[in-house]
Amino acid sequence: MATLSVDQPQQHLSADHSVNNAQDHSLRDATQRAVEKYIHELGGKPMEMYKLVMKEVEVPLLKVIMKHTGNNQSRAAIVLGISRGTLRKKIKEYGID
Repeated sequence: MATLSVDQPQQHLSADHSVNNAQDHSLRDATQRAVEKYIHELGGKPMEMYKLVMKEVEVPLLKVIMKHTGNNQSRAAIVLGISRGTLRKKIKEYGID
């Protein structure tokens, strides 16, 4: 099975979990476009962007992975590459069911 890394911005996982080359649709490119658009809409005066972006990305990531693993926290933690304790903390912090 192929893996993704920070050094592979042009690759992404497809619905069947295979890696595809699609630079126009990479997560990195989509994130960059979204952040640039958000800053532009704020009139170029962003505040606390790191905290905002982490929350905005982390919540849907956790929800998707939890759904993908049938809400099995142990499996979700493995998929995310974090401890189950950290996952439980984040689920509580964000009020994810």
